[in-house]
Amino acid sequence: MPDHPPEDPGAAPTTELVPAAARTEVQGLAGDGLPGLEPERDVTDWGRSARVSAVVDASLIDFLYHYWFRVEAEGLDNVPARGGALLIANRAGALRLDAPMIMRAVREEHGAARAVHVAAPSSAVSRPGIGMLATKLGAVSAHPANLHRLLLDEEQLVLAFPEASAPGVKPLRSRYRLRPFDALPFVEIAIRAGAPIVPVALVGSEEATPALGSLLPIGPLRARTRLSAGLPLPAKFRLRFLQPVRTDEIDKAPSTDRGRPAELVTEIRGLIQENLLEMVAERRSVWLG
Repeated sequence: MPDHPPEDPGAAPTTELVPAAARTEVQGLAGDGLPGLEPERDVTDWGRSARVSAVVDASLIDFLYHYWFRVEAEGLDNVPARGGALLIANRAGALRLDAPMIMRAVREEHGAARAVHVAAPSSAVSRPGIGMLATKLGAVSAHPANLHRLLLDEEQLVLAFPEASAPGVKPLRSRYRLRPFDALPFVEIAIRAGAPIVPVALVGSEEATPALGSLLPIGPLRARTRLSAGLPLPAKFRLRFLQPVRTDEIDKAPSTDRGRPAELVTEIRGLIQENLLEMVAERRSVWLG
């Protein structure tokens, strides 16, 4: 029988199955870092994917922005080049194409080429499939903590559509007549963060994706379904970024002046409404601008 070295009664039992040389080689590979499935993957803490955004931009948004809607943007210098800011815009139509156009204008034509996060209802970002895609493109749940972190801590741009929360579908005869703004939570967060508010007036979206009516499904799904003309129509889009409304001079204590945030909501809504009527009166054609 082969001779074995005597066992040390004080030594721990060995279960080594991989030779030391091979184990060292494997550990070296792990230390160097094994390549991932997507080495170029770039995702923010909010779930925004640079890769998905680039693909959607190149395949769809670029065509819509430059060739289909032929977007014209003015007043982009009113968007701060640095620091947090809240953008508040009017919204209408059956398809939500106004947000991508505003985001593209700020990213492409603004001197600082800034990214924009869109404040969306939690029900929208939690929908299977669509919600995940919206998150990868820059949508963020409009929770006060999320918006405060974006505006104050991360100094980002946040886009909100307070008119979108109004119930029902706006008829065509009421286009560009703003409904009540549910903007008080957004304004209060901007005041606490000391972030300026930039009103944005957008013309063209109501004709591009007109809401023709709504259906109320019978059964467990009780949400209204908007009816539109199908594919978006090639209406001319015009964006106007208005002068920012400062909030850093307002006392952040809510008990000091409870009426000031509500006054700001009324003021911002009035500014957007005034500019919408002016822009509609100036255009020669819905399709040519």
